[in-house]
Amino acid sequence: MERLNLINKYMEEDIFDFGFTAVTEEELDVVQKAQESEATAQNIQEKIDRLYNSIQPLLNNLKANPEKSYIHWPNRLEKVEQFETYLQKIYKS
Repeated sequence: MERLNLINKYMEEDIFDFGFTAVTEEELDVVQKAQESEATAQNIQEKIDRLYNSIQPLLNNLKANPEKSYIHWPNRLEKVEQFETYLQKIYKS
């Protein structure tokens, strides 16, 4: 009953809003294209973040102990190829 009174009050005061706005087809197209662009930009940003977060640990490990002349890296070829595959997967997604 209280809800009905509230609805009647809004209608009497001429402030009842159904929650939509009329737009032209052109305005709708602009909004839809903007939303598509935003989704694309967000997807690209996520890829960039994943790439950065994947590469940064490698760089940190390479920078560790700069006073040492050599890096001990067993199975280097296998690890680099795995990492390369991982980066390609991110890039192509």
